[in-house]
Amino acid sequence: MAGLPFPISPFFGGFSVKFFTDYTNLVLIAIVLISGGLLLWPTISRRGRGGLSAAEATQLINRRNAAVIDLRPSADYAKGHLPAARHLEFAELQAKVAQLVKNKSNPVLLVCQTGQQSNKAARIVQDAGYAEVHVLEGGVDAWQKAGMPVVKQGAAK
Repeated sequence: MAGLPFPISPFFGGFSVKFFTDYTNLVLIAIVLISGGLLLWPTISRRGRGGLSAAEATQLINRRNAAVIDLRPSADYAKGHLPAARHLEFAELQAKVAQLVKNKSNPVLLVCQTGQQSNKAARIVQDAGYAEVHVLEGGVDAWQKAGMPVVKQGAAK
């Protein structure tokens, strides 16, 4: 073993120590770690807040043709709802969850007044086998605060 051209344990020998102490390599390692963190940030931050913003919901509706389900009572729905929303009260969700959309791989966007009921409903819809379930963060209140249109008695507001 005395005649080997390389150390028996290169990770404890000189090679790995030199690699990690070289300033250029440290900068490259830092860049890789920072860029990886930035790529993961949207996923990590969405997990904590639990829903889509009004802008993200609009993109989901327009680009991916998401089914919008409004879970509020009929009176609230009549006062104003998202333009493409279908009405299904939260109390009826469990019984009618299989009828939300024909293709369970299509995205579903759940909407309520403040986002509270939608988060509860998301679990029911996911348990029914829908692959992609989203919640409008802040509900219709946040939608209106963002200046997004609502439909009231057939007219956009």
